[in-house]
Amino acid sequence: MTIPDGIIPDGADDGWILQEAMRELESAIHDARVAFDCIGLGEIDRAHTSAVTSRVAIDAAVTAVQTVLTGAVHDAGPPTSLSRSTEPGNGGPRASLLELI
Repeated sequence: MTIPDGIIPDGADDGWILQEAMRELESAIHDARVAFDCIGLGEIDRAHTSAVTSRVAIDAAVTAVQTVLTGAVHDAGPPTSLSRSTEPGNGGPRASLLELI
């Protein structure tokens, strides 16, 4: 599922973080469905892993929305992965949402 145009106003300074929250929620939905299916198949370990990753994605989305609500978004705008390291903790592609805000 893609994020439809017009949901987040173009002029919103914090639109990028809300888009990231929406992507995190989409990921959480997918992981929850995988966990549900794994339980039905009796793969309890895999179900647990998927349920945990779903919860982490939801927590990241909640943090993003809370950040926007409190106005604590950085003035620099959205981060770019091209100018950053690929290592976790440095804002690269493997960085969590929490590291970016």
